[in-house]
Amino acid sequence: MNRPKVQRNTKRLQFVTSSVNLQGCPQDHIPEVAIVGRSNAGKSTLINGMGGARIAQVSSTPGKTRLLNFYQTEAYRLCDMPGYGFSKRSGNEQSSWQEMIEPYLSRRDNLIGLCLVMDIRRDWSQDEEDLLDWIEPRHLPVLVVLTKSDKLTRSDMSKRVDQIRLQSGIDEVLATAALDKSRAGFEAVDHFFFENWIKPQAKRSP
Repeated sequence: MNRPKVQRNTKRLQFVTSSVNLQGCPQDHIPEVAIVGRSNAGKSTLINGMGGARIAQVSSTPGKTRLLNFYQTEAYRLCDMPGYGFSKRSGNEQSSWQEMIEPYLSRRDNLIGLCLVMDIRRDWSQDEEDLLDWIEPRHLPVLVVLTKSDKLTRSDMSKRVDQIRLQSGIDEVLATAALDKSRAGFEAVDHFFFENWIKPQAKRSP
C-alpha cells in the first residue's frame, strides 16, 4: 500500500470526481473525510473556505448536491455528501440516495472520519442523532463544524459552541465564518483533520 503524503495544503484543494456508488469512487488508499449535514448547512461554503477558492458549487436551492463529490488535498480527500433533512424529494429519489450514501458510510475503507456541518443557529436535532447512531458500529471519529458564525456576535458564537457540545455530547466542535478574511476557522478545521486523523493514519500505514 502506498503511504499517503503527510503534508498540509488545502489551498491546492481540487475537484477530483463525482460518483453515485462505491464502484465510482477513487480506487486508491488516500484517506477520506466525509462532509455531512443538512442540505442548507453550508457544506459547499466550508469546502470553498478550506480551499481558498470557489471549488464547490454553492446553491440557493437546498438539496442540489445529488452525488458523492470528491475534493483532493495533498494529504487527504473530502467527500461532500448529499444533505439530509430536505423533504422536497420523491420517494424514489430518496431511496436512490439511501442506496448511494449508506454503502459509502458503512463500507468505504478510505473513510477515516466524519465532519458534521451545522448552521450555528440551529439546535442539535434527531436528524443528527440518528446519523451518529447509524454510523456508530464503524467507530468513526466525528468533528462538528458550525457554519455561518458571522451571523452572531463573538460572545454568542462561543455560547453556541458550548451549547452544541452539551446537546451533542461531542467535545470536538469548531465554528467557521464565510466572511472571515483571515480564514482562521477554515484553517482550524484543516488543522484538526491533519493532526488528529491524517497523521495518525499515515503512521499506521505499512
